[in-house]
Amino acid sequence: MKTYIITLAVLFLSISSLLGQQNDITPKKKKVLNKGKFFVYWGWNWASFSKSDIRFKGNNYDFTLQSVKAHDTPSAFTFKKYFGISNLTKPQTNARIGYFFKENYTISIGVDHMKYVVDNDQFVDIDGNINIGNVKYDGVYTGQQIQLTEDFLRLEHTDGLNYINMQLYRFDDISSWFGLDSDSFQINATEGLGFGLLFPKTDTTLLDMERHDDYHISGYGLSVGFGLNITFLKHFFIQADLKGGYINMSNVKISTNPADSASQDFFFLQNNILVGGKFRI
Repeated sequence: MKTYIITLAVLFLSISSLLGQQNDITPKKKKVLNKGKFFVYWGWNWASFSKSDIRFKGNNYDFTLQSVKAHDTPSAFTFKKYFGISNLTKPQTNARIGYFFKENYTISIGVDHMKYVVDNDQFVDIDGNINIGNVKYDGVYTGQQIQLTEDFLRLEHTDGLNYINMQLYRFDDISSWFGLDSDSFQINATEGLGFGLLFPKTDTTLLDMERHDDYHISGYGLSVGFGLNITFLKHFFIQADLKGGYINMSNVKISTNPADSASQDFFFLQNNILVGGKFRI
């Protein structure tokens, strides 16, 4: 959240500077038309997640961990990590391509590449049963507390928590709110909703069994968002977004055995910084 606030502050300082320039130069504005344009963007996200109940099922176990906490893992900023060609997907990223099918409406498809890591060594309540021949953990559980140690559970969607989604967004030029009247610089508000599939690469070690790490379709997501878009030279933009939603993962693969699976659902909140362009073909 701090990152999002700082970004908005920088954007508004830029606006203030340009407002000062507008006092000296009053260009004759030409209407900028969006209908029929394509747009693309690339950016980065910082995410947070609600607590989640996670159910694990297999041939000899069926138990639920209650109110599990998790966090994201954004990469520390370096130019190489965030802009190096070989490292583009290592940070938490957003990529999207879309089309203005009406003057104020866009439809798009993209990937929100978040990362989700269950907090190590936390204590949670457990309900269910385990009967895998492990003296330490076998038993029937009815709300006891258990610590998520290395030999009990490590769970990460870190390559990543991939939300592949379509979005329908509205796009409005609000430059006049700031006293701007230029065809080469606009301030736009954008808001809308999205839906899509979850295609995570889940890294799991459960009950000291063999580690598993694989891509798979695990569920669906719903999202809403709004943002502030600054377009300059008619074709290029930077954008700050706030996006939240619901994720339901009913089939998380946790081993090579098809009988083993996990399920969970939770809410997420993303702060996004995006750069892109719009153009006609």
